[in-house]
Amino acid sequence: MNIYLDNAATTPLLSEVIDIMYETSKTTFGNPSSIHSFGRKAKSKIEKTRKLIAKYINADSSEIIFTSCGTESNNMVLKTSIDKHNIRHLIISEIEHPCVLNTALELEKLGKIKLHIISVDNKARIQLNDLENVLQNIKGNKLVSLMHANNEIGTMMNLKKIGEICKNHNALFHSDTVQTIAHFPIDVKDININFLAGSAHKFHGPKGVGFIFMRKDSKLDAFIHGGGQEKKYRSGTENLISIVGLGKALELAYENMEQRKQHILEIKNYLKKRLEEEIEGIAFNGHLINSLYTVLSVSFPKRFTSDMFLFSLDIEGIACSGGSACSSGAQKASYVLQAIKHPKDRQTIRFSFSHFNTKQEIDYLIEVLKKIDSK
Repeated sequence: MNIYLDNAATTPLLSEVIDIMYETSKTTFGNPSSIHSFGRKAKSKIEKTRKLIAKYINADSSEIIFTSCGTESNNMVLKTSIDKHNIRHLIISEIEHPCVLNTALELEKLGKIKLHIISVDNKARIQLNDLENVLQNIKGNKLVSLMHANNEIGTMMNLKKIGEICKNHNALFHSDTVQTIAHFPIDVKDININFLAGSAHKFHGPKGVGFIFMRKDSKLDAFIHGGGQEKKYRSGTENLISIVGLGKALELAYENMEQRKQHILEIKNYLKKRLEEEIEGIAFNGHLINSLYTVLSVSFPKRFTSDMFLFSLDIEGIACSGGSACSSGAQKASYVLQAIKHPKDRQTIRFSFSHFNTKQEIDYLIEVLKKIDSK
């Protein structure tokens, strides 16, 4: 039996997405920058997707910029906002995704910003008072970058409250929303947020395409120079087929959001219940209420800490993760788990779900875990 429980890393392509990408590749090959009918046809498909994204997050289509992925989106915001908005202070949490954390560290190393890193508690939550204290005690232009939900253990931040704090202290606000776009409703007119990032492969779209929301009054400098595509922010011929795939995946996600959520929550809660019943000493990381419904971070007792644990699951046909799959594929100590002071003698496995998962798969996983536990 083969079971895929690593949807926070990437999701399988929907058949409807494959179909529309295939059809587009056959019928729409023009360069979107060309002025003839072939180019205009390609351009119209890109603009249709741009408008679709804008509709779902309540933005203006002019505020959507296509990129290659969430990593590029986050890099673009952090790196180009520094000079454009004369940013002198960058505020992040200690559990940001590597594409934000490592970019921030590099910007500080280059002397471009003063970096302020906010600690989290044992549930991976920042204290909003800590954010307020940092903001009110620094002078100069400020950018706050806090992820909506942690990709390893699922804990979510309150974007609206953070946005209000940023507004009160005249700070720009960016959020890595890669794990939440198309899984939770986000209304950018209801939140004081300047930038957010999305990536298609996290919601059953293709890899290699993402987007930025950039509020009209928060323009950035160009990230890639050239022919001036993507409103001159990101030059280069657009990835038309993937953009169309992103649009279809997003449309299906929003049309079926509540139905998918209820199914996935049922699967997640079923796994949690079975683990508590069958595996002595089990525990869970992060906040179990204010959390991604797609992620369950499980802390296994000491007897499971063999280096072969993940490999043993893989041998049995179960795909899951020891943490994030966004750092070269190597298993190493998780700075997120260190931040929440997770016991070193326990091993964490991240199980992450989609609407394709079933209770029968969870039953099989439990039997495999019991077999490993009995050795």
